[in-house]
Amino acid sequence: MRIEAGRREQASILHADLDSFYASVEQRDDPSLRGRPVLVGGGVVVAASYEAKAFGVRSPMPGHEARALCPRAVMVRPRFEAYTEASRAVFGIFADFSPLVEGISVDEAFLDVGGMGKVGGTPVTLAARLRSRVRDEVGLPITVGVATSKFLAKVASAVGKPDGLLEVPAGGELAFLHPLPVRRLWGVGVKTEQRLHDAGIETVGQMAALGEDRLSMLLGRGTGRHLYALSMAHDPRRVQTGKRRHSIGAQRALGRRIKTESEIEATLVGIVDGLGRRLRKADRLTRTVVLRLRFHDFDRVTRSRSLFEPTDRTEVILAVGRGLLEEAMPLIRERGCTLIGLSLTNLADHGAVQLAIPFDGDDHGGELDVAIDSLRSRFGRGAVTRGVLVGRRDVSDMPMLPD
Repeated sequence: MRIEAGRREQASILHADLDSFYASVEQRDDPSLRGRPVLVGGGVVVAASYEAKAFGVRSPMPGHEARALCPRAVMVRPRFEAYTEASRAVFGIFADFSPLVEGISVDEAFLDVGGMGKVGGTPVTLAARLRSRVRDEVGLPITVGVATSKFLAKVASAVGKPDGLLEVPAGGELAFLHPLPVRRLWGVGVKTEQRLHDAGIETVGQMAALGEDRLSMLLGRGTGRHLYALSMAHDPRRVQTGKRRHSIGAQRALGRRIKTESEIEATLVGIVDGLGRRLRKADRLTRTVVLRLRFHDFDRVTRSRSLFEPTDRTEVILAVGRGLLEEAMPLIRERGCTLIGLSLTNLADHGAVQLAIPFDGDDHGGELDVAIDSLRSRFGRGAVTRGVLVGRRDVSDMPMLPD
């Protein structure tokens, strides 16, 4: 049975994905790094250039392992302000090509150009022009996949990397998809890939031939149904704009070196500082704080706590985060900690929630948050720094967690 890839008669969904984004920004801004293997990070690799990836370097990978694989690699510290600026410039270009842009992260987005034919040309022509503008105006390489669905467009961009343009024409979905390895499908991780390989299934076409029922017996009903639909190129989702985030988060990889409790707490403070700023900028409130930890044995734990009243106050979020960290500290002492992350969930619009009236007339925490945000917006993030973060450039800002 063939399931059609949506109802589009033309491949008109683009998936635009900047290539090795952080590393490419560093190579753009420092000509001496161009053509050389570049690692962005410190104790852990946050991003690697394609020259470094050719040696097997991946992120997140401990820095010493990356340097062992690629001794000639140049390690540079992350500059998140530069990456944010570049992302905004690229998304500004996206907006010139379609009113339907769905951002997935700072370096990738879906664009629906189905209605742009009369003013801009074919989707492939638009994709080529988009790539040229990003290269000429922002100085970064970008790969674009063009297909009839979001899933296929994303797969096409992955296959087309680096710095490429790949179209999956309408009617050619299965011919493109079925020869690919099963790991190309969303939802196929290391363990699922191994289970499929153990069953003799290595390509998407072999998965499709197995059928939904047998695939469900192998992987479970939900996973089997999901992966069978993708193997038949079925993805009816539309490009959505203006979606409100259900959570925001940030994380910091700490590396394999044993960290002191004060270092771990300082990392938490840096994360909370950035999240509070992002929360207020989005005019949102949070009701639930989630702490995520990864240990030296790569096992993970999650701790969460919900508030009686939603808040955007940094000090409130920090107090809850510190409480969660204190509860988890016995595990950290026993097993070590290689990653700490914090997410703010159960978000609500600021105006949609009636807050309790503060009875303490001396409580000016909210005003202080606004004043600090204003100073940082005007003079840079380093204009005001918490004492615990002085001298700790590595925890002053954090990359976003996927939500």
